[in-house]
Order: sequence, then structure tokens, then C-alpha cells
Amino acid sequence: MSDHPTGSLNAVPVAPGRVPVLGHTVSLLRKRFGFTRSLAPLGDVVKIQLGPLPSYVVTRADLVHQVLVTQAAAFDKGIMFDRFRPFFGNGIAMSNGPFHDSQRRLVQPAFHVNRIAGYTGTMCRTAQELADSWRAGQVVEFDQAMQELAGNIVCGTLFTTELGDAVTAEVRRSLPLVIKQGMVRALSPAALTRLPIPVNRQFDQAIARLRQVVQAVITEGRDRPADRPDVLSMLLAARDSDTGTTMTDDQVYDEVVTLLTGGIETAALALSWFFHEIARHPDIRRRWHSELDTVLNGRPPAHSDVPNLSYTSAVVREVLRRYPIWLLMRRANTSVRLDDVTLPPGTEVTISPDALHHDSRYFPDPDRFDPDRFAPGSPPPARGAYVPFGDGARKCIGNHFALTEITLAAATIGARWDLIPLPGKTVRIKVTGAAYPSRLPMTVTPRVR
Repeated sequence: MSDHPTGSLNAVPVAPGRVPVLGHTVSLLRKRFGFTRSLAPLGDVVKIQLGPLPSYVVTRADLVHQVLVTQAAAFDKGIMFDRFRPFFGNGIAMSNGPFHDSQRRLVQPAFHVNRIAGYTGTMCRTAQELADSWRAGQVVEFDQAMQELAGNIVCGTLFTTELGDAVTAEVRRSLPLVIKQGMVRALSPAALTRLPIPVNRQFDQAIARLRQVVQAVITEGRDRPADRPDVLSMLLAARDSDTGTTMTDDQVYDEVVTLLTGGIETAALALSWFFHEIARHPDIRRRWHSELDTVLNGRPPAHSDVPNLSYTSAVVREVLRRYPIWLLMRRANTSVRLDDVTLPPGTEVTISPDALHHDSRYFPDPDRFDPDRFAPGSPPPARGAYVPFGDGARKCIGNHFALTEITLAAATIGARWDLIPLPGKTVRIKVTGAAYPSRLPMTVTPRVR
């Protein structure tokens, strides 16, 4: 007979590798994907320790669907978001409850399908300018080029003010450091983030620079007409339908930083891995090039081409399966039952999209890159198994923007150039909150149609 009653958290298996004081933080930061992918065989819910704080990792897709969708109201953002909030603000990615719902209603119109169609001119033009700047035989640090491209696209759709160039330059300078160090801070004991060491000073300085330049562009935006075709103008003009109030400068700042952070990282990494995988798989590359030549027939892509770029879309979705974000966290705000486990209020819950996307129960041969998993007519993934943008009411508000941007940018570049990896250069995954390539030098080679 079990020593623990059914549903008791005491009956949940504990992950190996726990050390005094730091708990599983060392294993998490040292092994990253390897640690979270190893948990499913231990159980559907597995206990880990983030320092002294217990968290329960949900490893089964249907239970993940409950957390993110069917029982989403029973969960708020978890401890990781508490750690992020002081420097990323309380935008829709970080906030909870009625405030989150209100902010989401205010921001949502900026990502309506008609608005996204309007942004695609900037997406295609910016990608075309990058493609035009390359020369045959040039070696480019492709991951860095994609960071710059994604930053220029996001800033170009967010800001059409006189200060737009300044904020774009600062974003490209500071945001990569903020993103990469943010996850380390979120998983580390709070005392470590306050030590007067160079990495902490660099992080704090980057945050201060971002705040200064974004606040300046918000101030400049309030002094100009609100009919410009950018996201910032919509945020400044948005009114709550119930109260008639608009956002304060601090609220606008928080939403801008949220959109910058999510928009740049997601697109830059997806485009980097897209061309890396295309280069590694000649058959996939031939099929993709055939689609580009058939649909585009030598002209630049446009928004109207997106529905016809079905294989491009399948490659994008497979990239997002193969290289998703690492962790999501939630906190129970009431007693919640997940299968045979009851979570009391205040329980921290962790979900790893990467582990789900590499679970052979849901994706056979998960390390194989196979866009046909997402080809038209293929069965959809199990509910809760494919969550590159989260799911439910808190699903990333910019998911359609990102999918459109990645598809059109990839098509723009791929219609003109082949990107060939440098011989002998091994590309490894560096994990922060997501999967970064260690280095991705590629040679620009003209496409032959």
C-alpha cells in the first residue's frame, strides 16, 4: 500500500540531480534541453526544485492542454515571469488576471489579419534590402544577419517616427544581451542577480538604455498625429471599451518591450534554423525551390502569396517544432486536478515546449527534420503536443505576425540566394530561453532557376 494518498503531491516523482540550496537549478542550466527531455519517462508530472521553490513539470500533452487551455483560468503566470517582470515590465506576456485581459483587448487590434497584411510590405522590403546587399561568394554570419533583419522588421512595423532609427540601433545593441541573460536570472536565486559583477552591470545598463530610447519614441509619438500605419500609433490611441481609458506611457512601454523581445527572437532564430536545415537536406531544398519558382515565377513575394507557399509554411512549422522555446511556467490560483494529481493554490507548474516537441509519443523519430509532418492533409499534432507560441487565451498575440514574417522573409531570400554552410564548421545549439545556433557562417550563392 502506498505511503501517500492518491492525488498527493508527495507521490509525484522527483527528478534526479537535486543539490542542497540550489535544487535542480545547476542541472537545468548545465544540461538545459537534456534535463527537461529526460523527465517524461519518470512520470506525467515530475517535481523539480528551483532553489528552495518546488515546481511540477507537466510532461503529458493532454495535461499540458488542460493547463494552457481547458483549465487556463485556474492558472496565472508563474515564478519565471515574476523574475522577468522587473526588467521586461507588466505587458501581456507577463501580466495576470483582469489587467492582462484588458491589455490584450487593447493590443489585439494591432495584430488583426488586415493589419498584418499592411505590415507585409515592410517585411518584404526589408528582407529584399538585405538580399540586395549581399554579393555572390560573400560569407555572412547568417544568425547575426537574421537578428538584424528581424530587428529591422519589428522596429519598422512598430515605429514610423523620426526616432525610429535610433531605437532600432539600440534594440540591436542591447536586446540580445537582455534576452540571453534574462533566462539565467529567472532560474537563479535572486541574491545572485544583485551581486556587483560585470554581467549584472551590463544587463542593468542594457535595460536602462532600452527604457530611455523607447520612452523617447513614445513621447515623440504622442506629439504626432495618431494615424500613422504602425503598431505604436495603435497602442497610443487604443481605448478600453469598458472604461474609455487609454494606456499610460509605462503601459505602452511594457507592451513595446514585450513585442520587441518576442518578435525579434522568434523570427531571427526560426530564419536561422530554416536555412540551416534547408542546407542540410537537399531533397527538402529542391522541393522548396520548386515551390518558390512556381508560385513567384521570378518576382518578389507579397502577402497574397502566403496561402500558396504551403511547403514553405510546412518547413517553418517544422523549424518551430525542432527549435522552440525551452520553458513556460504557470502558477495555480486555485486547487486544480490534473489526472490523479491535485495541485493546491500557489503551486508552480513548468511546461517544456522543447521536450513535448521531441517526445516520440507525439512526433515519431523526433530528431528527424521532416516538414511533411505539417503538409496539407497531414493529421494535426495531439492537443498540447505542439505549442511553439503557447496556447489558449494567453497564446502569443503575435503568432500570425511571426508566421507571416518568417514565411515571406524566407521566400524573399530563398528566391534569390542559396546559403551554403562553410565546410568543417559544426553548428551547435546554445540554449538560453530558446535554441540559438553557436555560430552560423554561410556562403551566399546565386540561385539557378
